[in-house]
This record gives sequence, structure tokens and C-alpha cells, in this order.
Amino acid sequence: MLPIFCVLLAMLTSCDKYENGLELSSTETLQANDASSLNVNKQQADNDLQTATFGAGCFWCVEAVFEMLTGVSKVESGYMGGRTENPDYRSICTGQTGHAEVVRIYYNPDRISFETLLSWFWRSHDPTTLNRQGADVGTQYRSVIFYESEEQKTAALASKLAAQESFADPIVTEITPMAIFYEAEDYHQGYFQANRTAPYCQFVIQPKLKKLELE
Repeated sequence: MLPIFCVLLAMLTSCDKYENGLELSSTETLQANDASSLNVNKQQADNDLQTATFGAGCFWCVEAVFEMLTGVSKVESGYMGGRTENPDYRSICTGQTGHAEVVRIYYNPDRISFETLLSWFWRSHDPTTLNRQGADVGTQYRSVIFYESEEQKTAALASKLAAQESFADPIVTEITPMAIFYEAEDYHQGYFQANRTAPYCQFVIQPKLKKLELE
């Protein structure tokens, strides 16, 4: 059964932005040049980033947690681990495509380690409930770690074993090789920051962030 909030809010769409085609002034040209230099620096910084991909329920919640962490540069919501190509939100919500809602985390390993991200992963959801997080029920909400290297696999397995001590019930989290990441629709990206007054944000995400002392 789909959560009522997710079904209603999934109907929202983001606004398209269009260029107005006006000529640039000299000041705007200088700003454009400065922006170009910043883009070069940003590209260099991006080259130093590593990625981690987790599924821990509704990606609106998971994204909101990890984007708060120092050392995390960017978090993208998307779909992974299914049987069909180019899935969209409507199709994965049927539970028939096999995809999980996931977040891809871009992080600076000099500022935050993969092991620390794993620690937040275990803390931010209940890994003992199969295909369910709270009112969100379905295989798309399963707990899963998609590893992209043997080092990540080893770290994930070790952290799962350690995390089990904190839970009375067995952890059911999947640890599986990374598959194709399909970025979710624009209106899912940065959902909490853009929709703080939405019911799901007020009654689900904000209490979680407060419990984790992230807000």
C-alpha cells in the first residue's frame, strides 16, 4: 500500500526555467568569466569525491539526512537494482520493476569516511523491517547497500555485523553490487529543502532530523 503523502506529493512538478535570450552586459560577461573559473575549480573538487549508494526507505527522508553531514558535497535521489530500464516514479511505486529508492552520496573522503556514512545509514532507519520503513511499504523501500568496490563491500559487511548489536531483531539489509543508477525526477531532488512546509516533511522528515540531532 502506497503512503498517502507520497502519492499526493508525487503529482507535483517543478517549474521549468527558460533563458530570456537577452545580450549580456559587460558586468554580466565578467560574472560569466568568473563563473567559468569557478566551474573549473568545482570540476577539480568533484574529481576528488567518492560515492556511496544506500536505500533506506523513502528517498526524501534519506536525502535529507545525508545532505546535512559535513563532508558530503551532494546527494541525488534515484532508483537502482531493478529489472527494467529507465524507470520512473510511477512505475517503481507499483513494486513491479524491482528497483529500490536510493540516494547516491558524493562525499570527500578526507572529511568523512565511508565507514562514517555507514554509521549514519544504520542510525537513520530501521534495517530490521523487510521492505518497509514506517508507513512506507513495498520492495522499493527495502534497506540496501550497493557497493562499488571490494573495499566498500568489506566495510559494509563489517558494519552490518557491528550494527546488529544495536537491534534485537535480525538486520535484513541487502548488501549487493552496484547497478545502473537512474536519477529520479527533478521534483524529488532536494525535496526537503524545497518543501519544508509539506506534510511529509513536517510530520516525518523533521522529527527524524531532530531525533538524529541534525536540525
